[in-house]
Amino acid sequence: MKRGAGLTGLPTVREARFYEKTGNETVCLACERRCRIKEGSQGFCGTRVNFEGKLYTIVYGDISSISANPIEKKPFFHFHPGSYALTVGTWSCNFSCPWCQNFDISKIKPDPRKSHYVSPEQLLEIALKSGCGGTSISFNEPTLLLEYSLDLFPLARGKGLYNTFVSNGYMTLKALEALAEAGLDAIKFDVKGGEEAYEKYCGGVKASVVWRNARRAKELGLHVEIVNLVIPGVNDEEECLRQLVETHLKMLGPDTPLHFTRYHPEYVFKAPPTPVKTLEKARELARSLGVLFPYVGNIPGHRFENTWCPVCGELLIRRLGFTVLSIKVSSEDRCPNCGFKVPLIR
Repeated sequence: MKRGAGLTGLPTVREARFYEKTGNETVCLACERRCRIKEGSQGFCGTRVNFEGKLYTIVYGDISSISANPIEKKPFFHFHPGSYALTVGTWSCNFSCPWCQNFDISKIKPDPRKSHYVSPEQLLEIALKSGCGGTSISFNEPTLLLEYSLDLFPLARGKGLYNTFVSNGYMTLKALEALAEAGLDAIKFDVKGGEEAYEKYCGGVKASVVWRNARRAKELGLHVEIVNLVIPGVNDEEECLRQLVETHLKMLGPDTPLHFTRYHPEYVFKAPPTPVKTLEKARELARSLGVLFPYVGNIPGHRFENTWCPVCGELLIRRLGFTVLSIKVSSEDRCPNCGFKVPLIR
């Protein structure tokens, strides 16, 4: 497809919500790459096109994947535990991570002439028929579905559904604040490691932007959980993990859940799987520094995928993989043994 050509009348092509014009270029303000896009060209992710001086998204409602998933799969462990979210994604990404587990959609540039359009109304109909408690924009980076999300979320709220993002966290503050105003309830941020890891593996982006957005999300009243995929040779050194935990505490406080998840070789990255002991040491480090709810993930059946009271050690939420087996928390979200108030949204 000739860039910028043949866009008129296609259902997934809509004018972008946030951009600026500068000369014959448009500056995309969806994510902090802030791509400067010339007439007839696309930005880094390939989902925004400058056509006749205006910036367009070409993935509005272009759904590449859809399924009803447990909310624990995101993972959200302190947000509507045991519920299901209708989960959708589109194409491409604004990062270039070589270990992406969803590379079959994140490494594919969209073609609006071959789209699978699902309107916000149709998506909500599917969610309700599937018995889902909410929506989740995931699989690839959800910020690429920014305009779609801004239309979907108020409609979902009106039907009594919650809204979530599973994100690398690189949206602009303007986009994040608009999402919160539209009805975003919870956001999971993937933190890849320190600045060196972001620069080397993710395409020259900044870790500080992700932490800034995570902090702002909490200030906006969103439920926030942080996930660190621990990758051998990338971000598994103790000093790197310590810096991550210290930044987590500084920016988000001790009660924000922090997940250390196991990496497996994927896409073009072939380092061996993360040793379980590395994850356990990361969790122990986080706990020793003051994180109240650190978890170990991608190891079904591990004792630290459960929620434990940080005061008395009582088992509060028992899980097996993505399944919640039991919830032993009072109606006031307190530990039944010592009365500690658990940060939990139900």
